[in-house]
Amino acid sequence: MMPYLNNEGLATHNLPTEGDNVGRSSYLGLNQRHRLNCNFTLSKYTVYGTGERMYVVGSNRRETMFRILEIDLTVPEDKLSVLEDNVFFSRGEVMNILSGLEDAYDNSLNKLVTGYGLLGFIRFTSCYYLIVITECSQVAIIGGHSIFHIDGTEIIPISKNYKKPDKYSNEGKLLTAFQNLDLTKTFYFSYTYDITNTLQTNLLRQKLTAANRGDISIPTGIYDYNEMFMWNQNLLSPLFDCLDTVFDWFQVILHGFIDQVNILISSKSVYVTMVARRSRHFAGARFLKRGVNKEGYVANEVETEQIVSDMMLTSFHSSREGFFDSDRYTSFVQHRGSIPLYWTQDSSNLTAKPPIEVNLVDPYYLPAALHFDKLYQRYGGGKISVLNLIKVKEKIPRETKLLTEFETCISYLNKFLPEEKKIKYTSWDMSRASKQDGQHVIEFLEDFSMNTVNTTGIFHNGKDFKSTKIQEGICRSNCIDCLDRTNAAQFIIGKRALGEQLKALGIVQDSFLEYDSDIVNILTELFHDLGDTIALQYGGSHLVNTMETYRKINQWRSHSRDMIESIKRFYSNSFVDAQRQEAINLFLGHYVKNKSSPVVWDTMDDGFLNNDKEQEKKRSYTHWWNIYHIKSLRKLISEEIINKGNDVTLQNIVKNIRGYPDAFDNYWNEYYLPKSISHFQDLFTYNMNSTRHYHQEGNLNKDLSPFKSRKATSINNKLRELRLDSNLAKVDDDTNGNKKISMEVNKFELDLYEQSYSTVLKDMNNLKATLNQSGNGSNNMPIIFVEVEDAGTATDKDYFNGQESKQDLISSSTDKVHDAGYYDNLSVDKSFYKKIFDIDDYKGLGTYQNTFDVEKVNCKQEDITAFTNYMSFNDKEIIFL
Repeated sequence: MMPYLNNEGLATHNLPTEGDNVGRSSYLGLNQRHRLNCNFTLSKYTVYGTGERMYVVGSNRRETMFRILEIDLTVPEDKLSVLEDNVFFSRGEVMNILSGLEDAYDNSLNKLVTGYGLLGFIRFTSCYYLIVITECSQVAIIGGHSIFHIDGTEIIPISKNYKKPDKYSNEGKLLTAFQNLDLTKTFYFSYTYDITNTLQTNLLRQKLTAANRGDISIPTGIYDYNEMFMWNQNLLSPLFDCLDTVFDWFQVILHGFIDQVNILISSKSVYVTMVARRSRHFAGARFLKRGVNKEGYVANEVETEQIVSDMMLTSFHSSREGFFDSDRYTSFVQHRGSIPLYWTQDSSNLTAKPPIEVNLVDPYYLPAALHFDKLYQRYGGGKISVLNLIKVKEKIPRETKLLTEFETCISYLNKFLPEEKKIKYTSWDMSRASKQDGQHVIEFLEDFSMNTVNTTGIFHNGKDFKSTKIQEGICRSNCIDCLDRTNAAQFIIGKRALGEQLKALGIVQDSFLEYDSDIVNILTELFHDLGDTIALQYGGSHLVNTMETYRKINQWRSHSRDMIESIKRFYSNSFVDAQRQEAINLFLGHYVKNKSSPVVWDTMDDGFLNNDKEQEKKRSYTHWWNIYHIKSLRKLISEEIINKGNDVTLQNIVKNIRGYPDAFDNYWNEYYLPKSISHFQDLFTYNMNSTRHYHQEGNLNKDLSPFKSRKATSINNKLRELRLDSNLAKVDDDTNGNKKISMEVNKFELDLYEQSYSTVLKDMNNLKATLNQSGNGSNNMPIIFVEVEDAGTATDKDYFNGQESKQDLISSSTDKVHDAGYYDNLSVDKSFYKKIFDIDDYKGLGTYQNTFDVEKVNCKQEDITAFTNYMSFNDKEIIFL
């Protein structure tokens, strides 16, 4: 053995010579050097192979420090042996080690691949495979921490005598199926930033460390990476038994969407970063993954985070003495996911809209209870707002099957929750509203977004816990696919949140942002790209309906585009999704080949892969939530940190942070590399999408403010007015103690009703004349017919006119409305009744919907009188049939 002398003349490593038994003990184990006090980040990997071992040499970005990982090839192929000593090397040392290994193995040390990340190992029927990131590109920077998109990967077999498997063998088919999941599309990673958790979680954890309260977990029960969004969890699982430093070597990857734009505001640069995290649980293609599984995870579950930062300083730290205390960072989080019921759609008949079937009705809604319990856990125990955008009336029930069951589910779960924690449920037929004249979709969602953002708040970082604003709660949006309608709704909620974030940063005084301004246009681009990405991952095509569709602009172009995307989605769902589902099941470890299981391509239904796990403990049917999950995060911080006088201070930081201030955040050495920069055009921040591209050369003399609307549209003025009036009417208890009716109606809701009723009243005059001619209307009062199911002896074909007793009719009615087809035997035009039902079926917001929806409420005479007086229909009579 030949000693190697370093620059200080100290023998640090004994290199193997020819004939020595080369292995871990022969060179790495002879000198036990301690791990670096200030850890460096591995960002470049070179894999070498010999006849008996593979060596992975990892280095930092500057290639000044190195570590070596050893993979033993002599063990059986169904075993994995990965070893490393906590030793680091200089450049000269690692070159000498490699040279010694090459001599020891008779020049058989072969360089296999050079990459920029390791994803883990997977095995099918024979040997393991190592997945290496070979190409990547930067897509965002958060607090100086770079985030990368995977652009290329390579699979390295871990075998002494590897032979490419026959393509018809199980190994060959499984390998091909695995490669059908393209890791070069929308998979992301970061060397130094935890992208599986929100900015709020990451920064609050650092503050807890500074306060020496590592016993508090944020979110509750989640101390490290959020495994829900770790898409290579299955690839890393074989390593935890043989390696202590898994996350030093292997990168956690995220599937979803990440993009970043720059908003130029005078001399400021404001970065808006969009991070969409797709859950790895119950993941798959559109018609193959619907509803919920037994563990409470739903299909197409995506967490969307909107980070807004004023890049006055790059770092999370305000100064050298600071510690994750910059007040220039804000964030807001939303959630989307399939309706948490057991339901499916059979796409085998090749129809564009297969029928929806509720497969199993659980009277206790245990999967939904698990789902909402997890939402409380992840989002600080705050208020959960559910925005349900599916249709509320259909000739042939499809979506309405889920509407009724979901409302019953929410009602059941809310019975047992504490009053302040009850789920706030809003149902609104967005598809129907979009078909009406005007901007009702924008108006409704703008008002809803104002309420939900005010309820949950945003995260705004501060120097300590006391000055930090915390988001508590979440808005959960869904339609049927959670794609088109949901994305438009999340955009408008995100627009409202962006205004609040800019206001918190002191950039604007008014949180209202005008449509067609540069800042809203670039946010629209972000959400459009996000929606397209999520739609491609789940549905196989881009968005069918975009914001242009719902704002009713460029309608000819948007209609043709929507039609093309509908055809693409239909083709993908019919012919491509099955292969994508096989690849996802293999990658995530849902399917593992063994002697007793069928091969994945022979299984017609993979539902058993996600629903075969029994719950560890039977849950209560009534007390369905974890008491720690619904505890307020703000209250917890106040009780455990602020009230105990243990907030973040410079003294606490110095006491609790090892190596402070030099070693608490090492990204500077990885991000700022003067030697690697030769042109501004090579910088990510220089090439970032910006509001600059809206300013053409001929517009340089115009107002460049990103907040000024570029079009003269009336929607901005109308939305400003809507914010002033949110509560317009209230009917208190009467003297007889009857049920209290509360109207919380927004102006645009009343406008919609007035517009609809004015159209109907025109037809009512014609109806009046028709009834008088037929002898059915002897008085001069217009009559509005609304058919309800009779609780008495009247049949469905019975009908009444204004000469009947109103009180008798009302008292005999129930809360169910029949279809307009029951008027087949009437001599009047059925289109009139259809209009009546369309208006009656329109869903209002909040209490207005719950109070005056004839489908839901048994109205009293005095309630109807109060309602008609308020709506200025004093001279008209409402009769329930």
